[in-house]
Amino acid sequence: MGESVILPYPPDWVLTTLGEVAASGGGNIQTGPFGSQLHASDYVEHGIPSVMPQNIGDNRITEKGIARITAEDAERLSRYLLQPGDIVYSRRGDVERRALIRPNQAGWLCGTGCLRVRLGEGPVMPEFAAYYLAHPDVRAYIVQHAVGATMPNLNTSILSSVPFLVPPRGEQEQICEILGALDDKIELNRRMNETLERQARAIFKDWFVDFGPTRAKMEGREPYLAPELWDLFPDALDDDGKPAGWELDKVEDYLELAYGKSLPAKKRRPGQVTVYGSGGLTGFHDEALIDGPAVIVGRKGTVGSLYWEDRPVFPIDTVFYVVPKRASLLFCYQMLLSQPLADMNTDAAVPGLNRNNAYRLEFPWPGSSLADAFEGIAAPLWKQRSANLRELETLAQTRDLLLPKLMSGEIRLRDAEKAVEAVA
Repeated sequence: MGESVILPYPPDWVLTTLGEVAASGGGNIQTGPFGSQLHASDYVEHGIPSVMPQNIGDNRITEKGIARITAEDAERLSRYLLQPGDIVYSRRGDVERRALIRPNQAGWLCGTGCLRVRLGEGPVMPEFAAYYLAHPDVRAYIVQHAVGATMPNLNTSILSSVPFLVPPRGEQEQICEILGALDDKIELNRRMNETLERQARAIFKDWFVDFGPTRAKMEGREPYLAPELWDLFPDALDDDGKPAGWELDKVEDYLELAYGKSLPAKKRRPGQVTVYGSGGLTGFHDEALIDGPAVIVGRKGTVGSLYWEDRPVFPIDTVFYVVPKRASLLFCYQMLLSQPLADMNTDAAVPGLNRNNAYRLEFPWPGSSLADAFEGIAAPLWKQRSANLRELETLAQTRDLLLPKLMSGEIRLRDAEKAVEAVA
């Protein structure tokens, strides 16, 4: 057994390894199935979720875009199925990422490219283990011991050898309660924002994509909007299938897609400015290219990806950023969400979005009165979303500040509880 990577630590905490912790509880550490056991053609639209590295978020599984397999394949690969309390790691790439499996994810598959840590019925709570493995020094240990010249790789031996400190059970429970309270509040804010985004999206789609109010008028249905708003919608569709009087314009009439600028990682300086590539937030810098809020569109790599950012931004050269011409930034964002940008790859070697092709896409212009009415309803939803995000960031910072102090015994549990009460 090596030395602890967390120093100092309380004398009554037991130093062991992650592998020994798993073995003592009857659990194990194993890889997910290899590609030869599960082919691309085996994935289906509806079925049992298969957790891939891209689904591993900050100690949770993100279901967006998750792959699925049939019940027959799940039975064939039953030794890789997940149980509540398992911890899933990415086997390559960002090997620091890990996620605790919750009860509603029981029976999902530990997919290809992942590793599963099962602690069994031993002395360590899975929730505590997931927090312990998030300690910056533990994460650094894992990265340092990963193998591979071009991309870090993990295996069962590396994870098994991770030094692990085991506090008394009562202390584990208190630490999990403190950090769990923050995580619960973070999750609540995240779900609230999903609801707010769905609401704004539903209004835009009903009004400007499905033409709901106009169709309701044509069918003689009762108004479902305020009278002054209801009156703004035409009573009929024209020969093109859009509300009468609305003009069919092109995306270039609404906005400009401006190019981001090159900013290699080695030239970035510590700061609070968000840096976006086509895969999303890639880091931070001390100088913004544009002020927030901003809408970022993937140009190279993840073609057509869309991101909303409230803070100042530096969009790099794999993305466009939106400059509104006619409607608000929020209107433009919702309009782009309705366009098939992700299907417009024009480069066989490196996926790419041609700006002129995007400009030629069409969207009906409802007039400034209805565009302003949408802004009047959706903007407060977006404002609340931004407030939730700011609170979420504060909660996450508090958790990340407390976690290493709790894991080393540096801070007393009562002091940590007071810090949580101040923000949660």
